[in-house]
Amino acid sequence: MQVREYSLAEGWYPKDPNKVAGFLSGFSKQEGQARAAIAPHAGWAYSGRLAALALCNLERDAETLAVLGGHLPGESPALFAMEDALRTPFGAMPVDKELRSAIMEVLAEGSYGEDRFRDNTIEVLLPMLHFFFPNAKVLWLRLGADASSFAAGQTIEAAAKKLKRKINVLASADLTHWGKNFGFTPLENSEKALQWVKDVNDKNFIRAVERGEPSAVLKLGEANKASCSSGAVLGAMGFAQAAGLPKARLLEYATSADSAKQVPDTFVGYAAMVFG
Repeated sequence: MQVREYSLAEGWYPKDPNKVAGFLSGFSKQEGQARAAIAPHAGWAYSGRLAALALCNLERDAETLAVLGGHLPGESPALFAMEDALRTPFGAMPVDKELRSAIMEVLAEGSYGEDRFRDNTIEVLLPMLHFFFPNAKVLWLRLGADASSFAAGQTIEAAAKKLKRKINVLASADLTHWGKNFGFTPLENSEKALQWVKDVNDKNFIRAVERGEPSAVLKLGEANKASCSSGAVLGAMGFAQAAGLPKARLLEYATSADSAKQVPDTFVGYAAMVFG
């Protein structure tokens, strides 16, 4: 069996299963009712609580968890993890190879490939998924910032329906990255920038998701840099529409600057959202 091993350093999330369980223990009694969600993917010290909040709101009877990552430009093909299982602190989480094949059969030739890259958007969420869904399989798929990612989400729903597979879909996406380190400083003053990010840029992106407007999500994510992974969000929206799920709603919003004594030179926005 080929297992995709860790690629992220210890600082992203704990590799000790007891530490993972300790971090998530306060969320374990949550009764989830959603079939799709959006969660941030920074280190757990920054956005782990919001990610756990999104995940624990998913229904626990899923047979497969389709995790949609990002960090891909629009011209990129969709990228699948082609291994048999994915490593987490709780062991090897099996990949739903049957669902993966069913999706590939529908996608156009050349529109997908193998994900051989180091990336945090999916890996950082896997320990949480394995904790909340110990008996489920997983699908690793990263989607580019392109309108085709919405259609990819619809394809996931159709493939799952064909296989009679009960699945949850989780989109992994952070919001605005502000600061010179990120090459994005539309406002030089960090305090004013933080308010603009919260009250304008991130809020507009979240509202576009809530309204179910994929074109606006893509435009805001790219032109306004309101998300590093708008393709993942589009995939979840496409799945939700095809599955007839209610529109998305915001559970909680935060930024990496919230716990700082003064506004830092760089910060990132995070949102936990569910469809339903």
